[in-house]
Amino acid sequence: MGNSHLCCTLLLLLLSIQGRVLCNIYQVGDLHAWGIPTSSNPQIYTKWSKSHNLKLGDSLFFLYPPSEDSVIQVTSESYNSCNLKDPILYMNNGNSLFNITKPGDFYFTSGVDGRCQKSQKLHVSVYGNGSYVADSPADAPAASAPSYPTVFGSIPMQAASASASPLLNSGVCICSGWNFLYHRCDCDVEG
Repeated sequence: MGNSHLCCTLLLLLLSIQGRVLCNIYQVGDLHAWGIPTSSNPQIYTKWSKSHNLKLGDSLFFLYPPSEDSVIQVTSESYNSCNLKDPILYMNNGNSLFNITKPGDFYFTSGVDGRCQKSQKLHVSVYGNGSYVADSPADAPAASAPSYPTVFGSIPMQAASASASPLLNSGVCICSGWNFLYHRCDCDVEG
């Protein structure tokens, strides 16, 4: 009996030491799907990025018709010139989730020719302390972004459609300390 109580106490102590990390899932554009900005709101993605305080562990959710659009992660040079060749990451399943695993600048645009020129692009910066800076497309810095993928790994395109479809505007991921170190979060989506 005494050993059982001691084991339970030690287990609770270890669990409390791990801590918990909250991560958010942000639908890019909020209620709007990923698409060409309207003439009444041409800077929607610039405004959106400035209104969200992204941090490590958060995810960006891009919602769009997979037969009509896609999302690519690109370098800053490709972002500024709307060059769609050689993307860092290509997502085309209609429910694309990009996980922020390290600080830095992240640049995204539509993978469809001509849409980047119509301001269907997004730039966010995430620093190690969780703060962010977002520039408008005209003010984006000329420094290059990392030339390596910045996600947890490859995103299974077919499986992601089914599992990501219930996502709405926001969600909360609760990660235990050990799981966060290995980049695994259990997400409870609200909305």
